[in-house]
Amino acid sequence: MSAPDTRFLDRSTPPHIATLILLSGVSALTMNIFLPSLPRMVEYFDTEYRLVQLSVAIYLGVNAVLQIFVGPVSDKFGRRPVILGGIGIFCVATVGCIFATDIYVFLIFRMIQAAIVTAMVLSRAVVRDMVPQDKAASMIGYVTMGMAVVPMIGPAIGGVLDQVFGWQSNFWLLLLCGLALFWLTWRDLGETARPSGLTLSQQFREYPELLRSPRFWGYAMAAGMSSGAFFAYLGGAPFVGSEVFGLSPALLGIFFGAPAVGYFLGNYASGRFSTDFGVNRMVLVGTIINGAGIAASMVVFLIGAGSALSFFGFMCFVGLGNGMTIPNATAGALSVRPHLAGTASGLAGAIMIGFGAALSAAAGALLQPGTGAWPLLWLQLGTAILGVFSILVVIRRERQISRLDPA
Repeated sequence: MSAPDTRFLDRSTPPHIATLILLSGVSALTMNIFLPSLPRMVEYFDTEYRLVQLSVAIYLGVNAVLQIFVGPVSDKFGRRPVILGGIGIFCVATVGCIFATDIYVFLIFRMIQAAIVTAMVLSRAVVRDMVPQDKAASMIGYVTMGMAVVPMIGPAIGGVLDQVFGWQSNFWLLLLCGLALFWLTWRDLGETARPSGLTLSQQFREYPELLRSPRFWGYAMAAGMSSGAFFAYLGGAPFVGSEVFGLSPALLGIFFGAPAVGYFLGNYASGRFSTDFGVNRMVLVGTIINGAGIAASMVVFLIGAGSALSFFGFMCFVGLGNGMTIPNATAGALSVRPHLAGTASGLAGAIMIGFGAALSAAAGALLQPGTGAWPLLWLQLGTAILGVFSILVVIRRERQISRLDPA
């Protein structure tokens, strides 16, 4: 599926969907490729697991803060320069991660790496610039398949690279990907946003218009709570895999990618069915599948049959639910106020990633020797249930609006 009148590597036409997929994919790869290396990084920096695990939480936290600014800035100055600037900063920060010899220096550069979020956030805004809501949900589903395919293979590759070359090799790969993405974006991504007549300060003052919308909050919270189960997994699964089940980095990397299998299928379902069934129905089904997978995993542990295979296997349903929820909830949030698509994408992303950062840190703090996987599973289940309630709020609100304005 390509945007209309698209010519690859011709920035005078809308960007090819392959470019948008890669913009999302490198952002996803940065988040999780090195996670199987966390135990070895603890040894390298001679520190505690919880401190190294902050490389996930602080990355997500800075990621969330940046998204608040990325949207309005891109609405004012355009998608293209903001994306290119973010990728360039990411490449410099990745070099800093590679050569860090102290955990605190590493964490500083890891925070700066979060600049790559511009690629993920604005790839979705570019889609909304080009097509209407239901088609945007479908196209975003295909675009975010990059966020599924890459995490599916990223941890597996990262685990092997770690065993063969050491943990720094993961960041060398990220640097090569960043440089290639910069070139591709320069060649293929023209400007898709209409210039805003507002000043930058006026652009930021548009936030209350979104924040006063119950539908925007419902969509944003549905995506945030549903994906919260996945972000808690990012923070806790390395501990569960290595400490509870004793997996090697390479094997942990293979198991770790399980949710991405479901996420890929969920994104495909979004691309295939969102236009026909509508975003609300897709989000509702996705949030229910998300919670059901976690509940099933808990039942297996409760009857004493829990294993690495069952724990990671049921996480496929978390991925499937998120693959259906996130593209559709994002398209809904961006369509509440279409003239603020970039701002809405940034704010919705900030809400989602902000919750993710908190839940990732919480998972790392709650999991201790002897706890097993239970703290992580309870945390995931609670957020999944809140995701279901959030989309029900949207559905109720739209019914109220339709009664007030049947036309």
